[in-house]
Amino acid sequence: MVPLDKLAQITQRFEFLEARLNAGASPAEIATLSREYSDLKPVADQIDAYRAALDDLAQAESWLSDPEMKTLAEDEVPHIKGRIVEMEQALRLALLPRDAADARPAILEIRPGTGGDEAALFAADLLRMYQRYAEAKGWRFEILDQQLSDLGGIKSVTAHVQGEGVFARLKYESGVHRVQRVPETEAQGRIHTSAATVAVLPEAEEVDLQIPASDIRIDTMRASGAGGQHVNTTDSAVRITHLPSGMIVTSAEKSQHRNREIAMQVLRARLFELERERIDSARSADRRAQVGSGDRSERIRTYNFPQGRMTDHRINLTLYSLGQVMAGDLDAIIDALQAEDQAHKLAESGI
Repeated sequence: MVPLDKLAQITQRFEFLEARLNAGASPAEIATLSREYSDLKPVADQIDAYRAALDDLAQAESWLSDPEMKTLAEDEVPHIKGRIVEMEQALRLALLPRDAADARPAILEIRPGTGGDEAALFAADLLRMYQRYAEAKGWRFEILDQQLSDLGGIKSVTAHVQGEGVFARLKYESGVHRVQRVPETEAQGRIHTSAATVAVLPEAEEVDLQIPASDIRIDTMRASGAGGQHVNTTDSAVRITHLPSGMIVTSAEKSQHRNREIAMQVLRARLFELERERIDSARSADRRAQVGSGDRSERIRTYNFPQGRMTDHRINLTLYSLGQVMAGDLDAIIDALQAEDQAHKLAESGI
């Protein structure tokens, strides 16, 4: 059974928020109160349904001693108990601490790792995979900055993804993705192993993180490209250096003004994620063992093309549907990762 005192606290808080909003909260309070109210309402509704089911069970059990109602009660009691078990599991999940960033848009960064040209081509494949996944979800996928290789691969790409529950789904993608296949550049048909690194950061607003002007140095430079029409002949590229951390962000689109916006957006997201990691590490010494910890040095997945196999090493999940995965069908993987993450958190919480 879920802790009833915890449910009572949530109900009291929800009723307080409802009363404050109905009484006419000040304009400064409305946004904050409304957001919390919206977050709590689904949980409050679940609690009401759970309490109603407990009342139904108590009534049905009382009928067991009534000869006229006993047969009906014997059918009804197991049915209600089954419903209560399902409700309790749903409530346990609802009571887990929520990642405040789950509802945010995400900054997606992909870079080739070991493997030279093949790694850059694989990075481009990963980009297409996420674009197709975003399209299937109805999300908006905007490439902020992209550097191409001579063979059409990707040296680096940064994208902004907006939609419902974007970071909640994509955060499990951070890490090293490994590919095993025969590269297009391989004349003798040998299988090569290459890798690309994916980083998924929650978008940060200026109110989340103030970056003093004295903490950054902004340089403009000539953008480089893959050659031909890709070469930018003006000094429009922007490089921002965050002096306290030494972090460097560049953007090389056509507009210098837009490049400043993009570089600051990415810098803010990276610094915001560093602070989140610092806080989470302080809370949990075992954070590295958690699914979705976002450790970019961790090898999380292998894509084996000769066998048509995708393996996620964090949860030992293997799917023999690599073509569908590369086409953006990621829900089975992400659902399994979310379920494992929830199970881990439930075990820690003791709810």
